[in-house]
Amino acid sequence: MSENQQQWTETIESSHSLFDLKLAEVWRYKDLVYMFVKRDFISSFKQTVLGPVWFFINPIFTTAVYLIVFGNIANLSTDGAPKILFYLAGVTLWNYFSACLTGTSNVFTGNAAIFGKVYFPRLVMPLSIVISNLMRFGVQMLLFIGAFLYFYFKEEVHPNIWILATPFLIVLMAAFALGMGMIFSSLTTKYRDIQMLLSFGVSLFMYVTPVIYPLSALPEKLRTIAYYNPLSGIFECFKYAWLGVGDFSAWMLVISTVIIFILLAIGTVVFNKVEKSFMDTV
Repeated sequence: MSENQQQWTETIESSHSLFDLKLAEVWRYKDLVYMFVKRDFISSFKQTVLGPVWFFINPIFTTAVYLIVFGNIANLSTDGAPKILFYLAGVTLWNYFSACLTGTSNVFTGNAAIFGKVYFPRLVMPLSIVISNLMRFGVQMLLFIGAFLYFYFKEEVHPNIWILATPFLIVLMAAFALGMGMIFSSLTTKYRDIQMLLSFGVSLFMYVTPVIYPLSALPEKLRTIAYYNPLSGIFECFKYAWLGVGDFSAWMLVISTVIIFILLAIGTVVFNKVEKSFMDTV
């Protein structure tokens, strides 16, 4: 075949829209996403004795600590919901968000060796992290549902129609973690200090999010500010839907949705801009 007759099946270009997520290209690499998810799942429990049992141990132990410290010693309100179920709901949601955020925020620096050798859509990596953590969240959600059924049949919780919004809440949480993760991942290619501060910042963020307390426990002024935390609407809606308690209105979810999609758009622009040149700075 002569040179003029050659037809390329793949063309790699550096110029594209900053808002373009290149989802069609990501879909062509779906097998690679599956491989990364499988790798993350296996490597998480490699050389561990209990293996996937840690999926359950982690939220159970964390819930027990919160129950002792915040429920019994600090005596924080749970709006009348069973304390174990209240803390387990918060822990289940928070574990998924924090794992996605910390995982995606390390994409560029943690995978520079792979990115420097072979081309594939860079978005594949953070998406695989969000999906692999979704599997862990699914298993921990089963634990929550088991505890929920126990209290439901004791008539101590009163779920409502908002329970149908649960998949949407999970998508919102994943989009928020992905957007913020892409922003932090892009910034850490130049400023490594941010990487050092991130784990500390995530821990602090948990305390300004209604994980261990309901929004109704906050003073009126602080509650108004807390409405603009994108996770407040998600956590309050989840607890209101499953436990029937909390200070929730549909407007909170609207505010969370708008802020999250703005941050996701900003994260997309920054990520697309940095992916063209990050190998020069990493």
